[in-house]
Amino acid sequence: MAATIGEQLRLAREDRGIPLREISDHTRISVHYLEAIETNDYKRLPGGIFNRSFVKAYAKYVGYDEKDAIDGYARYMRESGNPIEDVVTTPLTSKVYTDAPATRSPVLTVVLAIVILAALTAAALGVVHWVQRRAANSHPANTVAAIALTFGNTVAGIDGVWNFRKDNYAQLHQ
Repeated sequence: MAATIGEQLRLAREDRGIPLREISDHTRISVHYLEAIETNDYKRLPGGIFNRSFVKAYAKYVGYDEKDAIDGYARYMRESGNPIEDVVTTPLTSKVYTDAPATRSPVLTVVLAIVILAALTAAALGVVHWVQRRAANSHPANTVAAIALTFGNTVAGIDGVWNFRKDNYAQLHQ
């Protein structure tokens, strides 16, 4: 029987023929950290609750008893004179992401992006068209021309006298 928890976990992994990359992909723990666990080099791990969580996730994936793994880690840390960073002596439950993450198809993502961009573009063009029509309807030349047709051909404006005839007004609205 292997003396340390790292060796026991490595043997359990090798007995099942599981590569470190597979464990890393399923637990989201880097291969660098998994190698540190197998060699009992816990100084390479982030420390604190992460170390225990990583050991627990590793043990769970290879089918090793999680409680025994945590106890073995705590025992190794005490025997090597390193303080256990966690105050809690009972293992905490941790979320281990072993299922493949739910991802959206890249094609669907592109289609959704195109639809959203098309809707935003249509809305922007609609606003521009509305502003242009509103500006065209409230243009001073149109207002002056309408007044000139109503009250005569000459209208006094801010910039001077404007002369309009019915054919000038017709040319503005062609």
